[in-house]
Amino acid sequence: MAVIAVYSVKGGVGKTTIAANLAWFSAAVSRRRTLLWDLDAAGGAGFLFGVEPRAGREAQSIFDRDADPARLIRKTGIDRLDLLPADESLRQLDSVLARIGKKRRLAKMTEALSKRYDRIILDCPPVLSEVSAQVVRAADVVIVPLPPSPLSARALEMVAHEIRTQSKVQPPILPVLSMLDLRRNLHREARTANPTWPAIPQASVVEQGAVLQRAVGDFAPTSPAARAFAQLWTAIERKLAG
Repeated sequence: MAVIAVYSVKGGVGKTTIAANLAWFSAAVSRRRTLLWDLDAAGGAGFLFGVEPRAGREAQSIFDRDADPARLIRKTGIDRLDLLPADESLRQLDSVLARIGKKRRLAKMTEALSKRYDRIILDCPPVLSEVSAQVVRAADVVIVPLPPSPLSARALEMVAHEIRTQSKVQPPILPVLSMLDLRRNLHREARTANPTWPAIPQASVVEQGAVLQRAVGDFAPTSPAARAFAQLWTAIERKLAG
């Protein structure tokens, strides 16, 4: 079992879209038993697969009460892909984690799920907090979406610093150029400066995925965006193997 965290300190960088599409590739293409765990109170990962959270405020309760996280897991319409959905209770997750004082609570929960899943993909909130500290302690690899901008290098360094300071066993980082539009000078410069990084294009087919509530590889398998997600998934598997 491996834990893949899709994390950025900034919002609006394509994090949830990447997490959902990677989960689809893991389950549908690599045929791995996969759990997509939505840790962002906005609940975007569930929406992208048409799974609405149950009524109530249960998502944080599995952290607070030492409960089995499996009780909240939902099936998606994709074979081998399950979802642990978010709800608004996760807005208080920082305070819950601080109160219970268990620094590896998330890591222990992912370990408990290892018999059921080959890959656990965490869609993380854009925060620097106890939640992000728990994420880096649980992760085997951290995927960092970086839209081409002057702030991207700073965002990447903030994630690297979080990993250095919060985890004794430091998971590797895989930066990803997200929402890349090569018609723009700044984006071309960013691609030239980082030619080996995986890149996800800014494309209407990616936006259409949110409308259809389907992964790009599912409804547009030959599109450049689908190929980009496939290449990213291959890079992650190589990172885990190395």
